[in-house]
Amino acid sequence: MKVYILEDEINILKHIISLVEAIPYLQIVGYSAEISKAQIEIPNMKPDLILSDIQLTDGSSFTLFQNIDISDTPVIFITAYNQYAIEALNIGAFAYLLKPIETEVFNETLDRCFQKKEQFRFERNQMELARNHYTEKETIKRIALKSVDYTQIIQIADIVYCQSDKGYTTFFLKDGNKIVVSKVLKEYETLLPATVFIRCHQSFLVNVNYISKYYKDGNLQLTTKDLIPVSERKKEIVIDYLNQIS
Repeated sequence: MKVYILEDEINILKHIISLVEAIPYLQIVGYSAEISKAQIEIPNMKPDLILSDIQLTDGSSFTLFQNIDISDTPVIFITAYNQYAIEALNIGAFAYLLKPIETEVFNETLDRCFQKKEQFRFERNQMELARNHYTEKETIKRIALKSVDYTQIIQIADIVYCQSDKGYTTFFLKDGNKIVVSKVLKEYETLLPATVFIRCHQSFLVNVNYISKYYKDGNLQLTTKDLIPVSERKKEIVIDYLNQIS
C-alpha cells in the first residue's frame, strides 16, 4: 500500500515515517509540508492512503482535498485539535489519529484501513461538511467552570493541571487557586485542546506548557513544583510526546 504523508513539523514527520516503515505492507511514496507541492505529487504518485495533518505551512489540507481527486483514497488525519473538531473530521475522513501518536493505535488504524480499502469510497460532500465544521470549532481559549456557589470563566493557559476524585474535578491554576467542579475529568479531556493537555494518568490531565521534567520512575515535575504520577498505560503517550518536541 502506497502512503503519502502531509506534515509540517519535522519531529512528528520523522515519528510518522518510523511508524510507517515498521509495517511491511506500507511504502512511503512521498511527503510534504506544503499544499503546493502535494497538489502536484499526489495525483502523479497515486497513493493508496494519505496521512494528513490539518495545518500545513501554506494553509489547510482541506484546501488541497477540495482541488484534487481523492475519491478512492482514504485520508487519515493526524490532528491535535479538540474533540469537537475531531468529531467533524471523522465525518469526512476514514479515521483520525491524535497527537502524540500512540504506536498501538496507529497500527490498529492502519490494519483497519487495509481491510476496508476495497470498499472505501471518499464522499466529497462529507469532506466539505467536515471542513466547515472545523472552521466553526476553533480551539477554545477560555472555559466556564461551574462550582457550587458561582461560575468562573478562566483562561485555558492558566490551568496547570486537573485532578479527578469520585466524580469531581479539581482545577489547579497558575496563581495557586483551586476550583472544584462536579463533573468527571473525561468531560474536560474532550473539551480542552489536545495540543495543550495530556492525560498522563486516570486521575490527572496536565497542561504540557507547565511540564519541566519527566522522571523514569513514572512522574512529571511541573514548573509549579507539583509532582504528577504517570501510569504504566500512559507512559508511552508521555514519552512519545516528549520525543516529538525534543
